[in-house]
Amino acid sequence: MENPEQLKQFLDAKVVLYNKPSFIERDPISIPHSFTKKQDIEISGLFAAVLAWGNRTTIINNCKKLMQWMDGQPHEFILHHKDTDLKAFVHFAHRTFNATDLLYFIEFLQYHYSLHDSLEDAFVPGKTYKEANVEQALIHFHNYFFSIEHPERTRKHIATPERNSACKRINMYLRWMVRKDKKGVDFGIWKKISSSQLICPLDVHVARVAERLELLDNIKSNWNNACQLTSHLRLLNPKDPAIYDYALFGLGVAERF
Repeated sequence: MENPEQLKQFLDAKVVLYNKPSFIERDPISIPHSFTKKQDIEISGLFAAVLAWGNRTTIINNCKKLMQWMDGQPHEFILHHKDTDLKAFVHFAHRTFNATDLLYFIEFLQYHYSLHDSLEDAFVPGKTYKEANVEQALIHFHNYFFSIEHPERTRKHIATPERNSACKRINMYLRWMVRKDKKGVDFGIWKKISSSQLICPLDVHVARVAERLELLDNIKSNWNNACQLTSHLRLLNPKDPAIYDYALFGLGVAERF
């Protein structure tokens, strides 16, 4: 689509179609939506985002299992669990994410929440975030996440722009936490990062749609393409480019565009 105004109208209509509460039920974002406490939303959302690859029903079921093992109170569990409470977790596996990874995530979260009130501080240690986009926040999170003793194998589960990864799942997580509108899907509970700084989550589905719409030159899912796509989307909506994640994802997954 060569006409920017025509493209904006087309994508805005798709956003209206997908950015609504009915989207929640069959999406991993349904996991944090079962909580109201800020820290519970953050923790359950992180697991839902990190495990968000493969069959969506399996993703949601595995996340529900994790939350049940945490007694439906992830923040309380993270802070106050005993080693004996972790027995069930030893048999967990989702794709390549296994018990070793899960137990380290729990250990890191306990370390972080013993020092900080919010997981937002793991991305932005200062009071405000002044960069053009979230690249430095993602790099900081990755480095901080692995700043305590950790299994080497777990590093692959937290992506970083420094390796030219598209960081799809972490960008999706930031969309959930940062974006705020009246539609009720995203939470908007983090204030240090603004919607204008978000990078659109990019995976093979979104890249394929973006190429068809001439927003990308190829369907590679990497950081360079995530930034290029977002720069095009920013021309359509400077304050909230990641809103088009709904349209591109819906076109790719639901409509096989």
